[in-house]
Amino acid sequence: MAKEFSARVSKRERKVTDITSGIDEKILKANDAKLLRGAQLANIALSTIVVREQVRTKFNDDSLRELGENIKVNGLIQPLVIHRENDKFVLICGERRFRAMTLIEMNDAPCFILENKTKEELMAIQFSENQAREDLHYIDQADSIYGYQKLTGTSERKITAALGISKSEVHRCLMIAKLPRDVKEAAKEFNTEKYVLLEWDELPKNEFKDEIKGRILAGDITKRLQLKRVISQLKIEKPKRKKKDDSVEKLMKVLKTQMKDPKLQERAKAMMKELAGERIH
Repeated sequence: MAKEFSARVSKRERKVTDITSGIDEKILKANDAKLLRGAQLANIALSTIVVREQVRTKFNDDSLRELGENIKVNGLIQPLVIHRENDKFVLICGERRFRAMTLIEMNDAPCFILENKTKEELMAIQFSENQAREDLHYIDQADSIYGYQKLTGTSERKITAALGISKSEVHRCLMIAKLPRDVKEAAKEFNTEKYVLLEWDELPKNEFKDEIKGRILAGDITKRLQLKRVISQLKIEKPKRKKKDDSVEKLMKVLKTQMKDPKLQERAKAMMKELAGERIH
């Protein structure tokens, strides 16, 4: 049996949704409880909201105009998140929506108002909100995580717990964030795969690596497969990761359990160093 669809309605005849009607319950249930804990919902004039550097730095003008038209017809479904700082409001989440509403010259918008949050808490909230959106570029994500680490001085393990992403992803993000600025800008401009940057970074420093960088900056290498082909053509050998030989260390542990005399331990250790030709810690 064929599905029946509602008749198409023109923009003029569409019903405009009240942006504040019933928003408390629906939005509060849909959002992360940690993000909205203690927040108040109110209509705030867009002119009073200050926009600082956000996680997201890449915007598409055509997409913003389309979003603005959608908001004009249907209202704003997802409120902005702002933080009260003395006598002003600072935008935390929703810069894309804010820009779109500015384009259509809206005067105000529903906002969740946060107060008395630390910089660490605000960065975690900002990251969490943007992470949920598929169009956040991985460069922005990497820079955000790196900024969070610099601000808090915390370890990768603690970042994983705070932001809810895997430790391996945190590690990759921190590596990407430390890459040269021009490489990251090219990656955003040409939508280069993240593994292109990661594998380029692991190459030995020589003229070939510089040549590949030039191709990345020009947008000639955007896919991992393209990079592999270039590496093969240039006959670049990737540095092999040394496998840790812990046989000597294991032997030392056995010796320590068998020999109680510290002098014997030191003598055995010296002999092992000589035999193994490596430093034993």
